[in-house]
Amino acid sequence: MKYARFGGRLVIVGFGSIGQGVLPLILRHIDLDPAKITIVTAEDRGRDIAREYDIRFIKEPLTRENYRRVLGPLLSTGDFLLNVSVDVSSLALIEFCRDRDVLYLDTCIEPWVGGYTDTTLSPSLRSNYAYREEALKLRRPEGAATAVITHGANPGLVSHFLKQALLNLARDTGLEVSKPAGRADWGELMRKLSVKVVHVAERDTQVPNTPKKVGEFVNTWSIEGFVGEGCQPSELGWGSHEKTFPPDGGRHEFGSGSAIYLNRPGASTRVRTWTPIEGPFHGFLITHGEAISIADYFSVVDGKKVLFRPTVHYAYHPCDDAVLSLHELAGKNWHMQPNKRLLTDDIVGGIDELGVLLMGHAKGAYWYGSQLSTAEARGLCPHNNATSLQVTISVLAAMVWAIENPRAGVIEPEELDFERILGICMPYLGPVVGAYSDWTPLRDRGQLFPEDIDNADPWQFKNFRIV
Repeated sequence: MKYARFGGRLVIVGFGSIGQGVLPLILRHIDLDPAKITIVTAEDRGRDIAREYDIRFIKEPLTRENYRRVLGPLLSTGDFLLNVSVDVSSLALIEFCRDRDVLYLDTCIEPWVGGYTDTTLSPSLRSNYAYREEALKLRRPEGAATAVITHGANPGLVSHFLKQALLNLARDTGLEVSKPAGRADWGELMRKLSVKVVHVAERDTQVPNTPKKVGEFVNTWSIEGFVGEGCQPSELGWGSHEKTFPPDGGRHEFGSGSAIYLNRPGASTRVRTWTPIEGPFHGFLITHGEAISIADYFSVVDGKKVLFRPTVHYAYHPCDDAVLSLHELAGKNWHMQPNKRLLTDDIVGGIDELGVLLMGHAKGAYWYGSQLSTAEARGLCPHNNATSLQVTISVLAAMVWAIENPRAGVIEPEELDFERILGICMPYLGPVVGAYSDWTPLRDRGQLFPEDIDNADPWQFKNFRIV
């Protein structure tokens, strides 16, 4: 079905796995003229797919010096810029679109090339927290063209999973509530349910027909994007229940104060977590925008005093070949391998189990999310694997929302209509399940060596972290 009609021009910046995967969804579900779509990208990769759909393809890397010259003739009032690139400043593109009255959407807030690892900046200033604060400064003027920021699978889809999970939890614990009307009500609901910790818990088990080789980085989605965020400081929303501040932690001296960072890369920071199929596992605490925006959105505050805030972070186990790739990357002092392989048609099996794990409430732990297999993803939409389809359908849903709400200005996933987004996404997510568990990070904890743990409160961050 067609969810929206769009008469303007669409420019897709970047055409890696997400750009290639979202294009058929856009053509399937948005009524627009393919002749009005232009792809602007830094590589030839994907040119054959653009040709398959008869879409204009421009190979020209965007830089600080040329992005206005390149994009200027392609976009004007009422058009749409979909940014699924790496190494192109999201802030620059948001301002460009605001100046031209153009709709905008991205899946994360990217800096210009090298920004993630610029050691002339403090860890605080090269964090997602800092990039988010800069993006939120662009909320003015009121009534500006909609710019949906950080809306892929995560960040993005998981925030809508979380709202549905909270309503499910309220129902299952006998808490009689109506659907919250806004931000304050959602925060109060989470507080009433005593949800102390939220993990975006993801386990990718997709397997290629050819194992990773030495000197090769293998992944099921953007390699450059994954390495970039993996080299950023590890970040997490910092909950009001936490007793012990991490010894390598840092607080930001500006902004909402909803998150902290660790003085180490996310790709070298591991935490304990749980998903229904995998069970307990160790995931990487890699920085993601949702850890910051969810912690901020669901905070309950009285003036400047925080009465309640959950601890929120990503807990990610990528496909096994990507884990080996990270191990090799770290051994080379975070310098990228000479060869890269993005897994697409060579995946022979596996799933991506992606959801939110809510902990600390009356029923212990509750996971809600998608268990999408590669086989099902391929059957649902061409040019996708399980990981990419969870992202691309969320991008499509947010594009529809932006077209329906063209004057929302800069807006985050938590502020969108979660039911509208989930309604569009659900047919493409495979089994979407909710599962309760008595798991805690202390369960079956074999203490072979002395550990600094808090047995009185299993939901303390230091109990999750692996040191």
